[in-house]
Amino acid sequence: MSTEIHPQAVVYPGAVLDNDVKVGPFAVIGANVKIGKGSVVGAGAHIQGFTELGRECQIFSHAVVGSPPQDLKYKGENTRLKLGDRNVVREFVTINPGTVEGSSLTLIGNDNLLMAYCHVAHDCEIGNENIFANVVNFAGHVQVGDKVVVGGLAAVHQFCRIGSFSIVGGCSKVVQDIPPYSLCDGHPAKVKSINYVGLKRRGLPSDTIRALRKVFKVLFFEDHPLSIAPDLIDQSFKRIPEVKTLIDFVSFSSQRGICR
Repeated sequence: MSTEIHPQAVVYPGAVLDNDVKVGPFAVIGANVKIGKGSVVGAGAHIQGFTELGRECQIFSHAVVGSPPQDLKYKGENTRLKLGDRNVVREFVTINPGTVEGSSLTLIGNDNLLMAYCHVAHDCEIGNENIFANVVNFAGHVQVGDKVVVGGLAAVHQFCRIGSFSIVGGCSKVVQDIPPYSLCDGHPAKVKSINYVGLKRRGLPSDTIRALRKVFKVLFFEDHPLSIAPDLIDQSFKRIPEVKTLIDFVSFSSQRGICR
């Protein structure tokens, strides 16, 4: 199918639109933008800068994707923003490219849902199949794994990491790293439990979930320094890939520390 550009849209010369792209009225597509096959840009949306969208993305009305970073050190450098395939970016979402003091790239993977008014700041790295509810805000340099759920109005401090398969409660204030497989909530956010419901829905075996529960108890609910807690975990558990992922995450030299 051919690309459909509404006559009241503005597509600057140099923009590259693949087959079957649809652009609604009053949308603005910048000169250095690339949009993959089957993507849809809604009415009034703006896609700017050196931005690349993958296949079958949906950019809803009045989202602004690729506008300059909200960083006073940014001086107009040609930094980039890349989104993978099948991302859904809802109304009034803002996503900024990277900065030269970071990686020069903001990267979003595949199959993510960003609900209305979310903000993804410069140099963030976001994985796949995540759900960010309305008005979730990520400061610069945040890293998010895969299959994460973040509740509405949560705010994430710069340089924090959010591990895969975790869930962050709405209105949480995230100032330290969120461990994978965890349920975290609060102001500031703390580990409340394993993300039991989420892990069951994702099909993790019951034996793995039971092992993670025991490991969580040692790491987060017993009075051990986190520097030695991994050494106290039963060696048989450490052969389980998910347990190894968790231990590697908390053993990493974090810039913000691990919430407990």
